Amino acid sequence: MTNGGGQTGEQVRAVLADLLAGERLDEQRSEALFDAMLRGQLDEAQIAGVLSLMQVRGVALPELVGAARVMRAHVVPVPVAPGGAPVVDTCGTGGAPKTFNVSTAAAIVASGAAPGRIRVAKHGNRSRTGRGSAEVLAQLGVDIEAPVEVQARCLEEVGVCFCFAIRHHPAARHAAGVRKSLGFPTIFNLLGPLTNPARATRQVMGIYSGELQDLMGRALAALGSERAMVVHSDDGLDEISVSAPTRIVHVREGQIASEMIEPEDFGLRIWSIEQVRASSVEESAQMIRDVLDGRPGAPRDFAVLNAGAALAVAGVARGLDEGVRLAIDAIEGGAARQTLERLVRVSRGG
Repeated sequence: MTNGGGQTGEQVRAVLADLLAGERLDEQRSEALFDAMLRGQLDEAQIAGVLSLMQVRGVALPELVGAARVMRAHVVPVPVAPGGAPVVDTCGTGGAPKTFNVSTAAAIVASGAAPGRIRVAKHGNRSRTGRGSAEVLAQLGVDIEAPVEVQARCLEEVGVCFCFAIRHHPAARHAAGVRKSLGFPTIFNLLGPLTNPARATRQVMGIYSGELQDLMGRALAALGSERAMVVHSDDGLDEISVSAPTRIVHVREGQIASEMIEPEDFGLRIWSIEQVRASSVEESAQMIRDVLDGRPGAPRDFAVLNAGAALAVAGVARGLDEGVRLAIDAIEGGAARQTLERLVRVSRGG
């Protein structure tokens, strides 16, 4: 499906007509459509039409899986040594109420909790609010622009690296302007967490809408995920919340199941969501430092819940309860703080 007139232009218009009529694309047609989009063969009006129509009537599983396969084919990969510890991601979709960057804190804590037994490839980007994982890690001293060879070294030597999405998905630039102009979440918000540059097969994925949890779980299963948790809380967070119950969709061996959890299930208290909000990237970075320094409170509990989930999907912990205990030990023993210090040094070539 190559734009430029003739047969190709007719194919694009045919897809748009089908989407307008409410029809779903199968995996093959979705792959062809998104391959053309990521090769720059659709114009901005066509891209806007595809993204808007899919968003209005809802993304179908074959469409999401087909598009994810194309995104994976176009990604700039991080070289990962075969064997070794499982590779885990803690990337979410964004689009939820803003808190401090807990998934970033969780990546650092989980890595520090089980050196040599987990490798966390934290996939992330800048945010429209200026408080994304890229901004906060830069504030903490990490070189977010480190080349893939340095990312690979961080992953092997430190147990955690940052994969800056904008550097790993250059083909997505063809849709970037349209996405910014539209201003609402599109299928690309779902595709990012499905396209880890280090080929992570295990992940904790936060999602902005509970209505999409089962869809994302089925997509992960179809794409070969070994173990995952797709999380959304009753207070709207794309994280495991300390302020409300959280629904988790588990992905195991191609099957999905769900459960509801609360902080009290793991010996933690309920906190006000206001106590985990950050008004700036500087405040978010300071909250992460406080967590790693062992300061008790809502941010620490928030971080250990989400780090515990990463340890559970990695198979390091037998369940979320054990994962939480390991995360707390990593903070109290100083291993989490040391992990950040090493990540800063190695990301900068030290």
